Amino acid sequence: MTTIADETTTRRPARRIARRTLAAIAVANLLLINFLYALSLPGSDPLVDIGRFCAVNATCVLALQLVLVARIPWLDHRIGTDRLTSWHRVSGMTLVTLLVTHGVFITLGYAHVSGKPLLTEVLEMETTVDGVLFGTLAVVLLVLVAFVSARFARRRLPYQVWHVIHLGTYAAVVLGFLHASLLGTTFARSAATGIYLDILWFGSLAALLTGRLLLPMARNLRHRLRVVDVRFESPDVVSVLMTGRDLRRLRARAGQFFLWRFAAPGLRWQAHPYSLSAAPHGNELRITVKAVGESSARLRALRPGTRVYFEGPYGAFTGLNRLKDAALLIAGGVGVTPIRALLEELRGHAVVLYRARSTADAVLIQELDALAKRRGAVLYLLTGPSAAPTPRGPVLGPANIAALVPDVRSRDVFVCGPGRMTATVLRTMDALGVPAEQVHSERFGFAT
Repeated sequence: MTTIADETTTRRPARRIARRTLAAIAVANLLLINFLYALSLPGSDPLVDIGRFCAVNATCVLALQLVLVARIPWLDHRIGTDRLTSWHRVSGMTLVTLLVTHGVFITLGYAHVSGKPLLTEVLEMETTVDGVLFGTLAVVLLVLVAFVSARFARRRLPYQVWHVIHLGTYAAVVLGFLHASLLGTTFARSAATGIYLDILWFGSLAALLTGRLLLPMARNLRHRLRVVDVRFESPDVVSVLMTGRDLRRLRARAGQFFLWRFAAPGLRWQAHPYSLSAAPHGNELRITVKAVGESSARLRALRPGTRVYFEGPYGAFTGLNRLKDAALLIAGGVGVTPIRALLEELRGHAVVLYRARSTADAVLIQELDALAKRRGAVLYLLTGPSAAPTPRGPVLGPANIAALVPDVRSRDVFVCGPGRMTATVLRTMDALGVPAEQVHSERFGFAT
């Protein structure tokens, strides 16, 4: 097995350092661009000044947005894909608000200066002023992307449809740059400011293209992953073992996930996030998947030799953010896959709570049992209906967890399972006084 040093001896708050670094860079850029903007005042009209203020701040927000989803390994492995993606969505609404406000105030300002009716000014700007149409199209595209990314709309759209529409963000970035280049008079008096804005635009776009396109392409060309074995763990659960060249260079860790595409019917054009179900061994990677949908069911028909295309490794659900020497691992259903991998890799004493409807539903239980015995860990299999109480209350409630793991506050807690179960565990940890930095969870579906 790949040997990885135990970070708990240094007690480095990796997630906190990454968050503060990202926040410091974002705030520094906001302060700098607003300082430069203040030097360019006053403008031709207060309304125009407000519109330009929104535009220059939108530039910083857009750059931040691109960085948040660029899958930069240093950030992704410390903060987590789900949190970065969530921040991307929040900043997206801020971006759309700034851009719409920019358009409204610029138009009102120019209409006020020219004395023309508002509708006349709009038509003249769109048809005669270079770059205005590009900006309008960029805003329309971003509003459309924001709409389909809203929770109520995302639930109703097939992933492929949402993904195609979301690609409109790249077109909006290009259109926005053309708009700023052709019409950007805000900083016309400062060549240095223009260079700074270009660095901001192209730097964030380069980070996105590198993380989302160039790095995955290079990794696939280098490692050439293929299926070597498909094993049925139960009638509806299958493990896929893959091998490739020089996989140690991936620096994958137990608890992380990849986006997988298999060169097989029905799987080639769909990427799905599956976490590793075993710690990386030499040139081998393994996933274990429950056939709950059409695509995952097709994994059962995979044949050895099938080419595998991947993106990753992603996620912060690893030992990198550990603060304590002992761990509590809590799994629910097929969420046991990263927990099983973590049990194999993490150092220090571990307690594992595995929640399943029945022993027959407990995927990988034999492997967990063998690992626990070899590691000196404690394994509890908690079965029964989710609503069934214990003498101490809910199975994953504070009283029951405290009875099973009395020293829970002195452990790092890793939880992976269905959304409701994870939410219950997070509330329980809060009730037991476990510091938030010691509680680790990640929603892999955010990666798509």
